[in-house]
Amino acid sequence: MAVNGYTGTKEDYLRRLRRVEGQVRGIARMVEEEEYCIDVLTQVSAVTKALQAVSLGLLEDHIAHCVVDAARDSDEAADQKVQEAAAAIARLVRS
Repeated sequence: MAVNGYTGTKEDYLRRLRRVEGQVRGIARMVEEEEYCIDVLTQVSAVTKALQAVSLGLLEDHIAHCVVDAARDSDEAADQKVQEAAAAIARLVRS
């Protein structure tokens, strides 16, 4: 079984994601209760920022562990992991 770069901090990520999940439920409740648009948008912005923080942490873990480990194995493995990271960065920038 492969060890992912975030394995050591998995509980931290899960805690943060559960918090985001609660925030999203709160936003749904706000819409259901027809709260003021700007208040809903403020909460959407907070969730977006929280998810971006999780994404950046996962990306940092990927580079620090997966890419570095691949670089120790071979140039080809390193190239593959760098390409994966570059594609992930491109997706994050577009979102």
